[in-house]
Amino acid sequence: MTSPVICFGQQPCGFYPKRFLVAKIQKARRLQKEIGGKIVFFYHDSDHDPRETRTVLRHRTTGDPAMLNFAFDNKVQRKFSPLYAKRVSEEWQAKTILQLPNYIDHSLIDIFKAVQPTNVADFCLDMYKRMGLLEDMEIVRSGDPAIRAAACDINDYYVDVQYEGETARARKTDNGFKLHEGGNVFIDLPAQEFSKEQISPARDTRLRWMQSVVNCTHYIAGAGEQDYLRKEEAPEIEFVMRDEIELSDEAFVENSKNTDETSTEKNAKGAAL
Repeated sequence: MTSPVICFGQQPCGFYPKRFLVAKIQKARRLQKEIGGKIVFFYHDSDHDPRETRTVLRHRTTGDPAMLNFAFDNKVQRKFSPLYAKRVSEEWQAKTILQLPNYIDHSLIDIFKAVQPTNVADFCLDMYKRMGLLEDMEIVRSGDPAIRAAACDINDYYVDVQYEGETARARKTDNGFKLHEGGNVFIDLPAQEFSKEQISPARDTRLRWMQSVVNCTHYIAGAGEQDYLRKEEAPEIEFVMRDEIELSDEAFVENSKNTDETSTEKNAKGAAL
């Protein structure tokens, strides 16, 4: 029999990860203890939405929430560049370091200081690794050209193209490409040649695209994913709900090498497989 492959997926979701990501990690680790196999983190770093990396921290004295996020070089990069191409500046990191003592312990601030300011996706991934969350996991990145080349063909996708000096994630249309400005407003771009290494999946084709390279047996799904996952396209996968968790959109701010023992799991309301 094939050894189990337990997968969960997530975009970069804050420079301190959102608690719902940690809930997926904990679920995956518990399932691995039960059935064996390996864990694969499908890191969707080709997403472009800057709202994904908003990081909600609570003031240590008042308990009031604060929403922090990366600063972006320009409007094009903020709105349209994939997360692996949104640059992180030393100036932003230095300014953020000055704010963090209001919200978190120095051990976590030291981790933040140690991360090199390269791009948003690398920055977040390095943070999660340094926090001890991803040990012994295989990481598959949707922005990796080798992964894209190996993935199956899909009919609904984005293409990384050049736009005003930046890499932009544009939706492929019959006549060219579209950039979403917001609401019902789009920027039309002309057709141009592109390779498979520039393609990343849309929401409705993401599962099939991911599965063609991951070949998982079990998938840990978040609450929102249940609304759009096309499970009928992957009948070989057993879908497992992540734990329900309090304050799921807020940042996980514990420096733990063993996520099974964190207070996040203690607050989980459900662990049914």
